[in-house]
Amino acid sequence: METYRQQFPALANKSYFNYGGQGPMPQAALDAIVAAYQQIQTQGPFGLKTNQLVTQEAALTRQAIAQELGVTAATIALTENVTAGCNIALWGLNWQSGDRILLSDCEHPGVIASINEICRRFGVVVDLFPLQGTLETGDPVATVTSHLQPQTRLVVLSHVLWNTGQVLPLAEIAAGVRQAQRERPIRILVDAAQSVGWLPLNLAELGIDFYAFTGHKWWCGPEGVGGLYIHPEMLASLEPTFIGWRGLDYSQPQLPFVNDARRYEVATSAYPLYAGLRAAIATHQTWESTIVGGASPAEKRAERIVSLATYLWKNLQQIAGIKCLNDLAPRSGLVSFQVATGNHAKLVKDLEDRHFYLRTIVDPDCIRACTHYFTTTAEIDELVGSLSQLIN
Repeated sequence: METYRQQFPALANKSYFNYGGQGPMPQAALDAIVAAYQQIQTQGPFGLKTNQLVTQEAALTRQAIAQELGVTAATIALTENVTAGCNIALWGLNWQSGDRILLSDCEHPGVIASINEICRRFGVVVDLFPLQGTLETGDPVATVTSHLQPQTRLVVLSHVLWNTGQVLPLAEIAAGVRQAQRERPIRILVDAAQSVGWLPLNLAELGIDFYAFTGHKWWCGPEGVGGLYIHPEMLASLEPTFIGWRGLDYSQPQLPFVNDARRYEVATSAYPLYAGLRAAIATHQTWESTIVGGASPAEKRAERIVSLATYLWKNLQQIAGIKCLNDLAPRSGLVSFQVATGNHAKLVKDLEDRHFYLRTIVDPDCIRACTHYFTTTAEIDELVGSLSQLIN
């Protein structure tokens, strides 16, 4: 494992537990980005060869993402991040006054702010449903479906909750929403910031309409590259909000939108970052290629992430003055905890001074640590030791 970790320069001088915020890029991703920029600048940043190159980069990246998510490339729009993907879905629906959005109480502020503005502009009403209370013993499916209204047009929730690490039964929730809908269909938008890159996925089987994700967290790709999965049935009704040349069909004189998810892409991007994301994904696959027998490589990677999170969770509970939010073992790589002093920001700073990287969460007020499959038990032990020294 140590030889494998050496591919990530950021891991050489710190114990990193912030994968849910941003993953460190492998050297292969850095090299791919530099090589792509050098090629573009050598042959000229604007020309026929470069245009062919960047078009190919985008196509290869959609294909690589689609393969990881179990869908076709035609359903993937390349974006900058999760929030951009959520905004494409949110603003592309034809909102009418009196429509309702059902939103969980565990969503990211960027998504909440977009929904609040839609409500202000179009007279849409937002309803909240309490997912945070289902962390241990509740029923997320019943919680969602019991809060649906006749005017509900969209349900917005995360696949993995960014604050508590809870993994939602997304397929079951989608089935429950479909069963409860009446005359008008209820669409489902998923914030996938904490699921893509570690959780084995087949979006075609989940029954959701939109799945917004990024490459810079669990995939450990460069910031500035993400995507949005759009169910094929939604392409005809989801209107592009931001419009540019990348979404147009140049084979037709009227320049209509292309008949796939590229219609939601806009214009010039930092194309070398696409090469970086593909190199990051390929790096994870090199570790997966060493796994034989039993579950699939992606499943083995996910199992290791959860196993390491559980190891951290168990050890944190041995420290007087620390309370983990989860009374049950984690189901993701996110472990959130609170300290009796309540001064979480100072503790995170003190830990970073010791080269341990964690982060604070506002709601609920806590500290979050993340384990990846290449986290080691040794660095978890060192983190736990430092925490014990700092709070006792």
